[in-house]
Amino acid sequence: MLSSKERQRYSRQIMLPQVGEAGQEKLKKARVMIVGLGGLGSPAALYLAAAGVGELHLVDGDRVEISNLQRQVLYRTNHRDKPKAQVAAQQLVAANPEIRVYAHERMADGAWLPDQLGGIDLVLDCTDNLEIRHTINRACRERQTPAVMASVRGFSGQLISFDFSTQPSPCYACLFPPGGGAEVENCSTAGVMGPALGVVGSLQALEAIKMLLGLPVASLARLQLFEAESLELRSLQLQGNNDCPVCSRQ
Repeated sequence: MLSSKERQRYSRQIMLPQVGEAGQEKLKKARVMIVGLGGLGSPAALYLAAAGVGELHLVDGDRVEISNLQRQVLYRTNHRDKPKAQVAAQQLVAANPEIRVYAHERMADGAWLPDQLGGIDLVLDCTDNLEIRHTINRACRERQTPAVMASVRGFSGQLISFDFSTQPSPCYACLFPPGGGAEVENCSTAGVMGPALGVVGSLQALEAIKMLLGLPVASLARLQLFEAESLELRSLQLQGNNDCPVCSRQ
């Protein structure tokens, strides 16, 4: 049941026929994990908090650096050297005190992550680390937890979603096999345009909200390619890989 404060806060969203009070209550009950609180995780977390997603789990073991501030819009200069997960949680609760936010000041790894997914409805992969992305992919598939995954290099972004609660489903390793040499660079080595991260992070939040509401998700098993220089968005259908080491689709 929504409170009068919640009805007022989310009134413009509740007006939408795709949402309504029933949809807003779904968001209120949802539990979402965001792995990576950088250039993608910042806008994604802000929009999920603003939309009224009831419980957010923030996973990041880094501290705020001055070089982050060009693109990681959750942080301010006075947050330098503080844990990202802790600062992000404080910022989100300040923006929306109606939600619950939990900070996990650590990196996601294969020993820790699977046990944390019990009760989690959706995971957002907002990392710039290929090894962690594959860890998220394996854990979400194992626990049948849907995931929205994204990355940005320079002016170019990628976005794809998987609903592992519905079988069969291809996975991230079908597209980029572990050890295949894909996406070996990150922001610190290749550079990145801040607003491009803002666009793709916002798209992650949008797809996450649609998935939580049970609406059609355009990026479901479809690789969305965004080029910020030309403002082009292309879509490629992902097929399952019979040789995928994660899916074991043989």
